[in-house]
Amino acid sequence: MLVKSYPEAFIHRITDSIRNSPVLQGNVMHRLPPYEFSKHGDLVLFEVPEGFRETEQYWIEKPYIFVYILTKIQNKETLYYVVEPAFSSFERLLIEKLYDDLQDILTEEKALYAATKKKQILEEYVLELLNNYSTSVNEQTVYKILYYLDRNLLGYEKINALLNDPQIEDISCDGVGIPIFLYHRKYGNIKTNITIDETELNSLVIKLCQKGGKHISVGSPLVNATLPDGSRLQATLGRDITTRGSTFTIRRFKEDPLTPIDLINFRTFSTEQMAYLWLAVENNKSLLIAGGTASGKTSTLNSISLFIPPVSKVITIEDTRELTLYHENWIAGVTREPFAKGENEIDMFDLLKAALRQRPEYIIVGEVRGGEARTLFQAMSTGHTTYSTIHAGDIQDVINRLENEPINVPHAMLKALDIISVQIQIVIKGRKSRRCQQLVEITGLDPRTGNIRINDMFKWKPLEDSFEKSGESHVMNNIMHDKGWGIDQLLEEIENRKAILEYMVANNIRDYKSFTRIIHAYFIDPKEVMKNLKNDRLKDW
Repeated sequence: MLVKSYPEAFIHRITDSIRNSPVLQGNVMHRLPPYEFSKHGDLVLFEVPEGFRETEQYWIEKPYIFVYILTKIQNKETLYYVVEPAFSSFERLLIEKLYDDLQDILTEEKALYAATKKKQILEEYVLELLNNYSTSVNEQTVYKILYYLDRNLLGYEKINALLNDPQIEDISCDGVGIPIFLYHRKYGNIKTNITIDETELNSLVIKLCQKGGKHISVGSPLVNATLPDGSRLQATLGRDITTRGSTFTIRRFKEDPLTPIDLINFRTFSTEQMAYLWLAVENNKSLLIAGGTASGKTSTLNSISLFIPPVSKVITIEDTRELTLYHENWIAGVTREPFAKGENEIDMFDLLKAALRQRPEYIIVGEVRGGEARTLFQAMSTGHTTYSTIHAGDIQDVINRLENEPINVPHAMLKALDIISVQIQIVIKGRKSRRCQQLVEITGLDPRTGNIRINDMFKWKPLEDSFEKSGESHVMNNIMHDKGWGIDQLLEEIENRKAILEYMVANNIRDYKSFTRIIHAYFIDPKEVMKNLKNDRLKDW
């Protein structure tokens, strides 16, 4: 094993350091005991800088990563401030030696290292090396050393904290020495206290691409990849195509996706709108979700997909996996980029053609941008229920985009679509919020003019921040006739679903597995669910 050579003074400093500690007293230690605040004290210390005030604070990973949300008093700018353990000069020297030695060991043990619990192996190697150095260090130092080695060797280095904060949706590095920006669920776009120098940034970009199974180089400096947790990565290397240096943008994958209950709590939709969508989805009505960037289109698409009946066959098609369904009969399709230009590429059009041969009841396409939309509308016309998103600002914009280049859906095919939801991102009381601006139904073609006929169902009223139902529903009337219901039974179904959603809101039943269990149970035995609702037992399911 090759080990970096260190000055003799450094070796003496290690061997003469902190003797008779509780960690190493002549006995080889292979596991570190759990961290205790009362015993070991605080690892992270922080004082709010002058000119700032604290808005919020929370742990990301106890006892190592703490976050402060600070507001600059002068201009009200918000800052996301990451606090990690600080090192003494000796601890820094020690971790540098450990870092070099561990890289050699972990390279040699690559097969074993990849097949076992990585953190456990790292901990064992660190404690073994500390014993080999014949040095004694206190437990707090060992905890700090293990944290940084884990962060840098197994994690994502300076941005590791950001990738472990569930409140963060996007992470953006715009170049060398520029503060990293992120999109926070509560605070929107916000600057961090993290900057990265050129050498570190180039190394981190290469590492990110490797974790996504891709290669990036000066000759091929642009990469799109998917990180192991499902997050989307777009990265550039060097200054040839991004003049301020290497860059990366990470769109986080949500392991715990938003549900209709979250969207009701966020006031993106009302309970009545969600009950309407629930009945529409269950009865195979096709839907397109429109909106601008960061308007919440994909979150809504995932949320309403949780209303799909339990045994229905579902196929999802995406560029990068973002959708998460609690559904067994589900094929999750993801496009594949070519290994070389024009070779072995599998795009959305290919996946959509393959999906139509598998007799799906529901087809969900992450976003329509081009020719695949024509195939999607052909699928609608032949009885397949389809859901997708599209970048558009209003209903007319949706129709214009669908009918013109590069999508080119024939005008007559648009009548196969049942519902369009238009979402916007706006600022309400100083905070960025998302609202369903308009929920409309496509009722067919006007025989006289040939124009698309639409029925406004719900509109958002900005002054009151409320939703107004505009008129009678063409979609609900179709469901009523198809089911052989009378108007009273239709209204009862809508009210039952509203009551269930309101109950879940009141009892905070919002995780996607619990939510889907109740939705599926209502599909199978609605009377039993309503009985449990009246007896206040749904929350125990």
